[in-house]
Order: sequence, then C-alpha cells, then structure tokens
Amino acid sequence: MSKNRKNYQRLDKETNLKAIGSAKTLIEKAKREVPGFTEHFAKFDEQMVIGGYSTSTLYNYSRAVAKISLYFKKSLLDLDPDEVNQFLYSVAKDTKASPSYFKHTVYGLRFFFRLYDMEDRALKLPSVSNHRKLPTVFSRQELKRLFKAPQRLKQRVLFSLTYSAGLRVSEVCALKITDIDSARMQIKVCQSKGNKDRYVILSEKILPGLRKYVKSSKPKVYLFNGKQKGKPLSHSAVQTSFRLALEKAKINKEASMHTLRHSFGTHLLEDGVDIVTIKELMGHAHIETTMIYLHIAKIDKTNAHSPFDSLYG
Repeated sequence: MSKNRKNYQRLDKETNLKAIGSAKTLIEKAKREVPGFTEHFAKFDEQMVIGGYSTSTLYNYSRAVAKISLYFKKSLLDLDPDEVNQFLYSVAKDTKASPSYFKHTVYGLRFFFRLYDMEDRALKLPSVSNHRKLPTVFSRQELKRLFKAPQRLKQRVLFSLTYSAGLRVSEVCALKITDIDSARMQIKVCQSKGNKDRYVILSEKILPGLRKYVKSSKPKVYLFNGKQKGKPLSHSAVQTSFRLALEKAKINKEASMHTLRHSFGTHLLEDGVDIVTIKELMGHAHIETTMIYLHIAKIDKTNAHSPFDSLYG
C-alpha cells in the first residue's frame, strides 16, 4: 500500500471518529449535568428511529440540543424564547462554525419543541436559507479516463457500477452478491437512506466486467469485500481509492464518490430521461432534490415551441 493511501485512510478514520466522539462527549456531559436530558435524549432516539432518520441526523440534532442545554445548564423546556435567540445569535456569530452546524442547531431545536407539542416555539425559530451549491459533475470523457485509471479490476468495476446505477457510496459498499439480478437486469438496493428498498438498472455493458471480477476475486456475501471476505468494504477505503484514481486520471475537480451519482442523474437528464423516473432510480424522497440537475444538464433548447402549434401540425 502506498504512503499516500495510508495517509488518506488515516485522515478519513480520524475525521469520522472525531465527529462521532465530539457528539457523544457532549451528549454524555449533558446527561450528567443537565436535569432531564437523559430522558430527552431517549425520546429523541425513539422518535428518530420510528421516523426513519439516520444515525448521523440523530447525533447532529441531539448534539445541538446538548450544547444549548449545557450553555444554560438547564432543560430546553425551561428556556424562554430570548435565551434560545441568544444562543442562536452566538452560533451565527461564531466564525469557526459551519453553515450546516447552524442549520442542524435550528432543526434540532425545532424537532425537540415539536416532540413536546410546543409548535408555537418551533414556529418562532428562524428559517434556514437553503443556498445549495451546484454539485460537481464529470464529463463523459473524464469518466472514461477515471474508470481506466485503477490498476485493480475490483476498483474499476466498483467505480463503474456506482456511476452506472447512480449509487451512494454506502449503497455500493452494502451490496451483496445476491442483490445482483442478471436475469432481470436489476440491482436491489436494500435499506438505503430513509430505510427504503429500491431497484436500479443493471447496465448490460457492465455485466461482463462484473462477472469477470466475481470469477477472479470470489467475494463472499458482499459484492465488494473489505480486508476480510464476508465483511463489507469501508467507506473510507473506497474514498481513498477514488482520490488516487482521480489523481491518476489527471482530473482536477473537487470531487468525491458522490460525484459519480451526480453525474448519473445529470447524464440521464441529458439523454432525455424524465425527471420523475430519475427521482425513483436515485431514491430521492423529494422531487426538489432531483430538480437540481436541471441547472447542470446541457439540454438542447432549440426545439422549444408552443404546444398549440402541434395541435394542428
């Protein structure tokens, strides 16, 4: 393993552990020092599991609630609106805090107040502007260079499959051999974001390479095994391999594995696939998420005309 790859893996693991550790430390401190917080967190956990929220959302929201509880050393139920505004002002003025941290703070407080039927308090919280940056997208030529870059067949197939089916990195890592249905040319994505299953297209052109990989690597249980067969490949290992391939392919873009998914959605739109079908293939909960690709896709507008003309055409 190269020195760069080892460093990338170490940094990924350190970043993930630091974020999780920071949230857990705050929550445990709030449990010890703030009356009633243990019960609040238990209720948070219960409702988020029932609502199908992700573990990261649970920790982002509860971390924010823990921080404001520790700030005033009392339960949110005992805070008045001026105190909540004072805390939000301190977060907004903090130059080290990211915009997403402020957003999670507002959303966490809103979730908490609604949990305790305090809708009036939830509605008084400030709205969060949703200025989303347009995602990076690869050109088709860049994708061809990227898929040729890795020396190992496993990585070439993994990247190609991720793009060809529009998968999230968590989804491709969790794929099992039994999820590939070559008879129906489908891939089953199980319990993805929002705890939902869906079927995506298995590309005919990727099937020969996929079969060659399975024959040579003989994976067990998971399609892409980690260090041990029968165990899934870690997200950090995939991202590390991707960055090395990006460098080798000489693609100078701020990109991650998720860029393959953005490219999938954009290219489908450019190929004439309707936005609703793309939404279903990508497993988006809301059409607004999919519509961002309308701002990126290069769609020929020269044939625009009034539909009235075709009535009598």
